[in-house]
Amino acid sequence: MKSKSSFVCASCGTAHPAWVGQCKSCGEWNTLEERVIAPTTLSNGMTTRPAATAISSQDIASLAATPLARQGTGIDELDRVLGGGLVPGSVILLAGEPGIGKSTLTLQLAASIAEKLGTVLLASGEESAQQIALRATRTGRAHKELRLIASTDIDAILATAEVERPRLLIVDSVQVMQSTISNSSPGSVPQIRAVAESLMRFAKTTGTPVVLIGHVTKDGEVAGPRVLEHLVDVVLTLEGDRYRDMRLLRTMKNRFGATSEVGVFEMAETGLAEVANPSEAFLSERGEQPIGSAITVMLEGTRPLLVEVQALTAPTSFGYPRRTASGFDLNRLNLLIAVLQRHAGVSLDSSDIFVNIVGGLKISEPAADLAVALAIASSKAKRPLPPDLTIFGELGLSGEIRSVSQLAKRQAEAKKLGFGKTVIEKNLAAAVKKYLNVK
Repeated sequence: MKSKSSFVCASCGTAHPAWVGQCKSCGEWNTLEERVIAPTTLSNGMTTRPAATAISSQDIASLAATPLARQGTGIDELDRVLGGGLVPGSVILLAGEPGIGKSTLTLQLAASIAEKLGTVLLASGEESAQQIALRATRTGRAHKELRLIASTDIDAILATAEVERPRLLIVDSVQVMQSTISNSSPGSVPQIRAVAESLMRFAKTTGTPVVLIGHVTKDGEVAGPRVLEHLVDVVLTLEGDRYRDMRLLRTMKNRFGATSEVGVFEMAETGLAEVANPSEAFLSERGEQPIGSAITVMLEGTRPLLVEVQALTAPTSFGYPRRTASGFDLNRLNLLIAVLQRHAGVSLDSSDIFVNIVGGLKISEPAADLAVALAIASSKAKRPLPPDLTIFGELGLSGEIRSVSQLAKRQAEAKKLGFGKTVIEKNLAAAVKKYLNVK
């Protein structure tokens, strides 16, 4: 039987039966690469599968009764996101924008594990060993048990790891590594798959946790094929504005725990410092009675965070008013503006509107709708909201204020920081009149 060919997209990993100029899945052009599939044949030309040995099954009840072994990292915020620590044999992908702090965080993790457990092997294909050593010295993370390799040859890295048997292996980054299993260029779908499979095999056979550093695209997605995210056990993303200090570590996938947790860090001279009270940090520079400012309580996983929403309205200089949002969905903002005009009588037809979530955060949950709406109304009316007021609620298209999840937890976090009042009105018009004294 003849060999068959499959054409795989180097951008998203989708297989096509024939070559086409544009991938039907991701829309990218000229990204399809041919992959030859050689079938197993018998003497009569029929295909068959190779003989296999039966595998004994296991009792799931007895396996479930055995607690999952974890090793604390020494970084509480990282342990929170991982679900309690590193699991032996797990493969973790840490992704984020350039300069956001991925290498710094993994260096802190490496130094902590080296101090507690022993040898940690850090392999970098993007920086020299001297560059990493300089960063370790600057941040106070230099340790004799922290071993460095500057190479893009994943086979040589794994051979070294087999000899040295580290307690943790860190690879920076998976997109630049190359395996002899594939002849493709680094960063292509076959190459990333080959590298990831080799690291996964090493982790599972030796019980060594492996941390991979990955790049992200301009859209914030993990660079490379989706197969990379499917292969690893945990996917973490480090978010934040590189020009600000706050960093959020989120879990996108976790086979050993919840995916709803978030860790909060602050970039300091010695690396990423854990933030014990994120709400207080986000509100530390807020004025006494600022116009166009509202405080809402967002939930990041199981953690409530107080966040300041700022809005600015200004007379438009053009025929079509501008709508700009930072950290908030622009389509959602346009919807809230329409509700404000229709049901609260706030005239915004000739006003440019700018909305900003302070601290470089991004809010996606609808519980922030009311805070955004009242911040816009406050800016338009040029009147501040009460300084001890926290606002959370989803707005309906009829102007009604809908309830939010985990209300008690949000209120408890607000009271902890001295915010004793909460919006209790049932509709937007009543809330605008009461809290802004607008007739």
